Amino acid sequence: MAMAAKGLTSPAGEVFRMAGAARPLASSRTCDPRIVRTKAALREALISLMEERGFDGFTVNDLCQRAGLNRGTFYNHFEDKDCLLQTFENEVLRGLAVFQEKMSALSIKDLMGYLVTKKPFPVLVELFDYLREEGDFLHAVLGPGGDVRFGPRLREAVCSQFIMSLLHEQYRENPTPFVNYYIAYYAGAYLGFIGHWVETGMKESSEEMALIAMKLLFIKPGEPITM
Repeated sequence: MAMAAKGLTSPAGEVFRMAGAARPLASSRTCDPRIVRTKAALREALISLMEERGFDGFTVNDLCQRAGLNRGTFYNHFEDKDCLLQTFENEVLRGLAVFQEKMSALSIKDLMGYLVTKKPFPVLVELFDYLREEGDFLHAVLGPGGDVRFGPRLREAVCSQFIMSLLHEQYRENPTPFVNYYIAYYAGAYLGFIGHWVETGMKESSEEMALIAMKLLFIKPGEPITM
C-alpha cells in the first residue's frame, strides 16, 4: 500500500489540489498525440502493475518497461511513481467535481418522486456512468494493492457531498457534531456501496445503481430489503 498522506480530513475543496511534487504530462486540454499516447501508456501500465503486484511491488523501471517508455521520459514529468499515481487520482477527482454542483440541487422530495415512479435520478446515472468509465483505475486504486489515501478522498468528493445535499439548509450551514456523525455514517456506507460495485465487476447498469443508491436512503431497520 502507498504511505498515508497528510491531511485526509481536509475540506472538500482540498481534494482537488494537485500534488505539489507532480509535474503532470498534460492537462485535459493538451492535444499533442505523443503526450496523449505516453500518458495513456503510463496509466495502463500503472493499473496493470497495481493489480498484479500492489503499488509497493514495482519500480519506476518496471513501469517504464511495461509502458514501453524510457526512464528519461518518465523523469521529465514525474519525480517518482507516487507523483504519477497522485496525478491520475487528481484527474479522476476533478472529473467528479462537476457532479458536486449538480448534487447540490438534489432534494429528498425530488428523490422520492423519482423513486415512486421507479425512474433513476438523472445526475446519479451520469455519476455512475463516469465511475464506470474509470472502472479499471478505481478497481486498482481501491483494491488491496492500491492507495489507502484515495478512499477517503473519494468519500469526501462524492459520498459526503451527496448526503450533505439532502440535508436541510440549517444543517448544511451550521452542522452540529451529531450531524457530522450522520454525514460520516452515510458517506462511509456509500463509499462501501461504490466499492462493492467496482470490486464485483460493475455488473449492474448505471440506471440500476442510481435506483439502488436512492432506495438505500429510505429503507428502515426491520423493513424488507427489496427494490
